[in-house]
Amino acid sequence: MAEYLEIAEEKMMDTLDNLEGNLRVLRTGRASASLLERVQVEYYGSMMPINQLSRIQVLEGTQLVVKPYDRSIVKAVGHAIAAANLGLNPLTEADLVRINVPQLTQERREQLAKEAQKYGEEAKVAVRNIRRNCNESIKKDKTITEDDRDGLLEDSQELTDSYIKNIEDAVNAKKKEILNV
Repeated sequence: MAEYLEIAEEKMMDTLDNLEGNLRVLRTGRASASLLERVQVEYYGSMMPINQLSRIQVLEGTQLVVKPYDRSIVKAVGHAIAAANLGLNPLTEADLVRINVPQLTQERREQLAKEAQKYGEEAKVAVRNIRRNCNESIKKDKTITEDDRDGLLEDSQELTDSYIKNIEDAVNAKKKEILNV
């Protein structure tokens, strides 16, 4: 009986983790290695995450320095960062890529806050869909008594409410971080 809730909680946890990953990638005005987390670089015919191919350092809070372990891919790293559409302009040097992270305008901050809100709404929809699937499974199971079914449906709703609150908290924290000048 409780396995339905365990499966649902696992899926909701994955949804929350995915949301947090999406929020980490949003710029906040400070340079952070997590800005490049989703950048993929072509390396010997396959796409690889940039953080597996290079060391990423933050200098003075306004600049990122990406130093590939293999000097032959410096240009490929620069192109991958430019192609990632992050609003960053990489400067390719001899054996590293330097990225100046410009300060965000108020308008751009508001756009990023809306994007964070959008990610949050998508996560809430996913959590509600998980709840719906869990509830359907509980209702279809003929081995569960009516009282147990009602209890499980209540527990399913409580679980959903707690994850919705976690999502809202994560999004609000990110929006505050983005809008804070």
